[in-house]
Amino acid sequence: MAHFAQLDKNNSVINVVVVDNSVTTVNGQEDETRGITYLQNIFGHDTIWKQTSYNAKIRKNYAGFGFTYRPDIDAFIYPQPYASWTLNTNTAQWEPPTPCPIDRKDYNWNETTKTWDLVANLGTPVKSAT
Repeated sequence: MAHFAQLDKNNSVINVVVVDNSVTTVNGQEDETRGITYLQNIFGHDTIWKQTSYNAKIRKNYAGFGFTYRPDIDAFIYPQPYASWTLNTNTAQWEPPTPCPIDRKDYNWNETTKTWDLVANLGTPVKSAT
């Protein structure tokens, strides 16, 4: 099955649909334009569609409602989680200013202090990590 994201005029994802491979495949090769034409015949010729994939082989992330399509990097971007995080345009992932500790413990990002707070068993932050 092929998956397609419908975009609004600002490149925000407003819908994600599944199209049968028999529509998108010709001679064993998937063709995005066939899927787009098929969807425009159903939803209107003025609609905008981009193919997406669960395994991130197409456009770096699987599109979801509220994601944005960035044509400059040909990727779907999920909403920025925190104002201090920056987009890595190579991976299409948001990155914190300080990497999360890698020690098998649970942390939550603290936007006020720009640090990772260690989480207690019940989800209560107990201290900041540096």
